[in-house]
Amino acid sequence: MFTQSASDILKKIRRIEIRTRNSVSELFSGEYHSRFRGQGLEFAEVREYQPGDNHRDIDWNVSARMGQLFIKKFKETRELRVVFLVDISASQNMGTVSMFKRERIAEIVAGLSFSAVANHDLVGLILYSDQAEKYIPPRKGRNNALAILRDILYIQPKSPRTSLAAAFQYTQKMLKKRCIIFIVSDWIDTGFEKHLKILAQKHDVIALQILDRSELDLPDAGILRLQDPETGREALINSSDPKIRKAYKASVRKQQLELQSFFRSCKCDYLLIRTDTSFVQALRKFFVLRQKRRWGK
Repeated sequence: MFTQSASDILKKIRRIEIRTRNSVSELFSGEYHSRFRGQGLEFAEVREYQPGDNHRDIDWNVSARMGQLFIKKFKETRELRVVFLVDISASQNMGTVSMFKRERIAEIVAGLSFSAVANHDLVGLILYSDQAEKYIPPRKGRNNALAILRDILYIQPKSPRTSLAAAFQYTQKMLKKRCIIFIVSDWIDTGFEKHLKILAQKHDVIALQILDRSELDLPDAGILRLQDPETGREALINSSDPKIRKAYKASVRKQQLELQSFFRSCKCDYLLIRTDTSFVQALRKFFVLRQKRRWGK
C-alpha cells in the first residue's frame, strides 16, 4: 500500500490537498480561530480608568506620571501552535469499505492543518507506533503542511505495535509551550491513562478516534479468519452467528463508553470519526459543540 513511486506520491498528495481545500472552506468559513483560545496575552493599549474597570488592571507607573488613573489592557494572542499526534501502527492499515484508516487520518489532518496554515498558525507533527517515529516541530507555511501529509501517508514505521503511553511521554518532553494537540488514533491500547492526564494539564487535548465500520459492528460474513496486525495472532470466528455479533457489539459499546468517560474525567474533547462517513460533517458538529461549551451556551 505505501510503496509507491515519487510521482504517484505527489499526485496523491495533490488530490488530497484539492479535496480538503474545499472541506476547509466549508468547515471553517473564517471561524477557525473562534474554536480555540490563544496561547497567551499581549499588550493592547493604555487608557484612562473608567467606572467598572478591574482595579487589578491599573498601571500605577503611568497613573503616577499622569496624575490620574490609567489601566493597561491586554488582548489574547491569536497565533496558535497546533500539533498532530498521529498513530501509524499497523492497525491503521486496515479498512473494509471506502478507504484505509490511515488514508482517512491523512484527510482529516490535511483539512485541519491547511485551516491552521490559512490562519498563520504553526503546525507540527509527531508520528508514533510503540516509539516516536518522526517529529516535525510547529512551523508556519503550506510546505510544512504538505510535508506532514506526505509523512502520514508514506512513512514506514519501525514497529507495527502501539504505545500511547510512550507517545504521550515523548510529546510532553518535546512540547515546552502550550499547544493544541489533536491525538489521532483508533485508541486500541491500554496503560496510557496517567500519561494523558499529565499531558492534558498543560495542553488543549482533542482525542480523535478513527475506526472502520467493522470495528464497531461485526459484519455478517460467515467464517472469518481475523488477524491482529500488530501481533500477528489469528482467530477463526463465525460472524454469521447472531450471538457472536451481539456479544461483539456489546463489548465494543462498553469499551467506547469507558473511553468517553475517561476523556471527560481528564477534560479532553473527544470525537469518533468512521472511515465510511463524512469527516467534514463530524468535525463541523464537534466544533459547534465545542464553541457552545466554551461560552457556556
